[in-house]
Amino acid sequence: MLDNYYAQRFEQLIAEGKSLPLSVEATALAYLATKPLRNGKPLTRAERHAAFWSSSFLTDLHAQAWQSQAMMLALAQYMGQERVSNMAMLANVAAVAPDVLVRAVRCSGLVLTQHSPRRTELDLIAASHPRIAELCKVLDIFDLAYRQRTSAVFMWKAKLAELSPLELLSYASLYAFEHWVPARFNQADPSADAHANGSEDWDAVNDILLWKLATCPDDSTRLTDAVIGSALAKHLSPFLFPDPSGAPARHDLREAFAKLLAAQIELNSFVAQSANAFSYDHSIEFVREGERLEINELDAASRAAWDRNGRKLSALLTYWYYRAMDAFVDSGMATQQIGSAENHELNRVAYIKALRTQLQLTDVYGVSDTVTTDAGDTVPLFQALLSLELMNVFYQRDFLETYVTHLRSTGNWAMALSMLAFNGLRDGSQNRFPLTWSSRNDKIAKMVGWTVTAEHPQGNPRHAAAVVDFWTSDWSKLAAQLQGGAPGLKPDLFERPILKMGQTLLQLPWVVGLQNNSTAAINNLRRLGARRNEARAETQRIETRLGAVLEKRGFKVVLNWHPPVGPDGNAGEVDVICSRDGVILVLEVKSTYLRRSQQDAWQHETTTLRKAGQQLQRKVAAVQLALASAPELAPLLGLETGVPATQISGWIVDTSIECDHQRFGGFLKISLEELLIALRDDRHLLHDQSGMFVPTAPAAHAELQSLYPQGFSAGRLMEVVEAQAVWQDI
Repeated sequence: MLDNYYAQRFEQLIAEGKSLPLSVEATALAYLATKPLRNGKPLTRAERHAAFWSSSFLTDLHAQAWQSQAMMLALAQYMGQERVSNMAMLANVAAVAPDVLVRAVRCSGLVLTQHSPRRTELDLIAASHPRIAELCKVLDIFDLAYRQRTSAVFMWKAKLAELSPLELLSYASLYAFEHWVPARFNQADPSADAHANGSEDWDAVNDILLWKLATCPDDSTRLTDAVIGSALAKHLSPFLFPDPSGAPARHDLREAFAKLLAAQIELNSFVAQSANAFSYDHSIEFVREGERLEINELDAASRAAWDRNGRKLSALLTYWYYRAMDAFVDSGMATQQIGSAENHELNRVAYIKALRTQLQLTDVYGVSDTVTTDAGDTVPLFQALLSLELMNVFYQRDFLETYVTHLRSTGNWAMALSMLAFNGLRDGSQNRFPLTWSSRNDKIAKMVGWTVTAEHPQGNPRHAAAVVDFWTSDWSKLAAQLQGGAPGLKPDLFERPILKMGQTLLQLPWVVGLQNNSTAAINNLRRLGARRNEARAETQRIETRLGAVLEKRGFKVVLNWHPPVGPDGNAGEVDVICSRDGVILVLEVKSTYLRRSQQDAWQHETTTLRKAGQQLQRKVAAVQLALASAPELAPLLGLETGVPATQISGWIVDTSIECDHQRFGGFLKISLEELLIALRDDRHLLHDQSGMFVPTAPAAHAELQSLYPQGFSAGRLMEVVEAQAVWQDI
């Protein structure tokens, strides 16, 4: 038994004269961050849990030793695992530091896993500890509410168990055209994206479809023309083309889908707004009032920051669109016709949107001019993005807008869908059903025209094929992954909106026509594709491009510097060091994806950003030491060797917006986009002053002056960042 690495580390720290709380904290940090070796192999997660929690020093620690964040996070890991028990330790924590235990229970996610033995342990110690007894009563209320909602979802899933994935998609499509498409075209802001405004609906559909893939027979994701014809004749055609002598429309299944969707939305809402808030939002607390819970606000500033980050993301969409407009004009494309005269205006908007996403992917996420599919084929990034935008135009114009026109004239969603489908058949066998299907070859042939360039005036079939593959989610493989319990991230509907089932490709007009293509592209590459071969090169490219922007502002820049091994060991590679006006900035760059939940944000905060703060502590110290004693670094930064800098600071620069302007290890965390905007001095692009995105008159903003009215300097840049001046009036 490895009572071993962690116990020995603790004893070594004590022997070195470290205090008990510091020794405990350092050992907990090792537990959270390192993977000790045994027989040359890293310990598994379960072995690390067993080793740490069997360490004897944990049994009777006093209250002060439990107060560090590291020990709270370690205790949260104990409460979140099921294989190791240490009742003596738990009883002691409940006695000496009950608030730490309560917070650890919240952070562990135990609120949704109350079958765990750790929940039983809490009940056992509750009788002796009133604070824990009250916590258990709160957990009981959550447990009852969760079981009620999961039971409702289970009941309605049973009603739809007979359906194949294709048949379930048919009912999802009918629901979307009945409810979501009209709502999208009736909303006040016609430019807003549906996914952002109704993500709970889309998330629920995604969960339902993943359930179906996890439980369907193997052959149900391998479609043929005969299978498609049979499924649609039974589940779709009776709604569109009712025939008294034919199969009746299955209104029972349509209603069951609506009930399941409502139950799934309610369950997801409970998890996101109640359970996850209990677990990860420490600006509030849940207080029991009899058999119900009330929320008390503990930290209004933290809650406001979460809301403000949402406004920042909206402003950044505006920023990148205006950047794309400028790039479009500078490229000369503004004076050229794009495609046919009839489609020119829509094609121009699609082109600008693709430019917007390309700029964000290259400037912020380090993506190169080409991307690689899962099969290893390359495709120009802009063509992949433009093709998705043109898909969006096609489905919105030829499906959604036409459907809404029919809906307004008939007042009946089924009649409107019938007219849409019938007119498509009448006008040349065009598929205008609520979901479309084709072979891969047919899809490629239709998209070749979207890959026209000066080099390929007739389009490029190889690029078209790679574009199709880039946006495709293979549902046969996904079903096998889900049913086999294989690890891995699951794509959301809008991240890869071409669905492959056997040799057939399906698309959902209500998804492709309404989705947020920018988010789809970013998460396709950064979330689903985080382990692509290009991912490491992209991270390097982020640092290189940031360094180039700093150099334009007169900084001397050193990238990827490896400090000499110092007294405290190897500090690790320093991403960016820059110097100007006697000020040195040491930047730790983190590249991730767009998160959407408090749980995602909390995990990012307590893992990536917490570790970044620790890394930056070591790296700033290494830079200070090298400037004082090593001759190589100072000249690269335009400094004299041995002459101390006037000021040296460290920033964590992250591609995500979460936890902005919080401090980790004493260092400020900012978003890369904020830093780029501050360096470019173009914060005015965050504001929709022309009213491009709002049909009414734009809100009045005081004219935003330069961030550097007295000229740019390193000191003023630090003031701008510290004061969050980029986000003025956001």
